[in-house]
Amino acid sequence: MLDRRQVVAGLVTGLGAAALATLAPGELWAAAIKPDDGSALLVIDVQNCFLPGGSLAVKDGEQVVPIINKMAKSFANVVMTQDWHTPGHISFASVHSGKKPFETIDLAYGKQVLWPDHCVQGTDGASLSKDLAIPQAELIIRKGFHKDVDSYSAFTEADGKTSTGLAAYLKARNVKRVFVAGLATDFCVAWTALDARKTGFETYVVEDACRGIDTQGSLAKAWTDMAKAGVKRIQSSDIT
Repeated sequence: MLDRRQVVAGLVTGLGAAALATLAPGELWAAAIKPDDGSALLVIDVQNCFLPGGSLAVKDGEQVVPIINKMAKSFANVVMTQDWHTPGHISFASVHSGKKPFETIDLAYGKQVLWPDHCVQGTDGASLSKDLAIPQAELIIRKGFHKDVDSYSAFTEADGKTSTGLAAYLKARNVKRVFVAGLATDFCVAWTALDARKTGFETYVVEDACRGIDTQGSLAKAWTDMAKAGVKRIQSSDIT
């Protein structure tokens, strides 16, 4: 099967219908994407706690940094997020007697995965990776700073109603489509992408610019949920 780059070249050089006929249905949409002024890159939680040596390290999490740096050069609009938890945050397993990280409990706003203590306000673990190089980034959204509610999504806290203000910020700048990258695929990236769709944005998740935790099948479920919501799954090489 021809790859997407060959198809685009074929359209120019006259390969034409014969080349297009080799494509599976739905592949053509994923040809090269050029971000415009109505596009924004959302860089999710590329923080020390989620990188090697961190308290909640995501396997191979450091590998997203050079990919994101390269990809970000194509975007005029970039927003970054930070988990920014209080000491003793409700999402920490250490706060709940007898509970261990990655167990779940029921809270007023729903089911909560319990985590190792991570990204506590003002600590080095909460800092963004020093290797990120995105000087044009315009905004950092800090989330999870309310002690009694977690916040995965860059748009809305886990209670489903408390807004971070990101949607209004993007709409004020006439952003129509968002590209999501960072950590972790199955939690903060996925929740951000799902909320972006709910808010009306055309939404892409850049798969090779993300890494997942994958606890109890969470990664497969996240991709299934995103696909059902109309989130498009692409690679960084699809962006020019």
